[in-house]
Amino acid sequence: MLSFSPAHQPQFTLPPDRLPVQKPKTGEGEAAVQPDKAAHILIVEDDYLIAMQAESALTDAGFSIVGVATTADEALAMAKAQTPALAVMDIRLAGNRDGVDAAGDLFRELGVRCVFATAHDDQHVRARAEPFAPLAWLTKPYSMASLVLAVREAISRRDLT
Repeated sequence: MLSFSPAHQPQFTLPPDRLPVQKPKTGEGEAAVQPDKAAHILIVEDDYLIAMQAESALTDAGFSIVGVATTADEALAMAKAQTPALAVMDIRLAGNRDGVDAAGDLFRELGVRCVFATAHDDQHVRARAEPFAPLAWLTKPYSMASLVLAVREAISRRDLT
């Protein structure tokens, strides 16, 4: 069994201007308003096992996965064909270009924003990504429950910012 010390617990952080917005309840005795669970998500991850786990977790949570890309160019091609609501983006990808490059292409060409899910989220990387309005940062290693939560919150906020 794997265990992590408190300093190594997976966590995600939201940019300060993108903190979660609480949605009101629909009425007495009714369920709370849920984020758009049918939202289409693009996964950009070159680690096969992580990509499979993410796809399974997001599908189980009710999201539709438009595809799994392993390179920046593949991500842009898939996004042009499928128009995702957002992308879950790793920084280190196969090929010559990284996830920040891919996020830039998606944002500039299609207006698609990202939830960055990566072990490489130092200040330099975050500064490079900032112009592309990231919705959240999820630090590896992360749980699939954290990924689902980050995507739900990103979907509920993406049109508000």
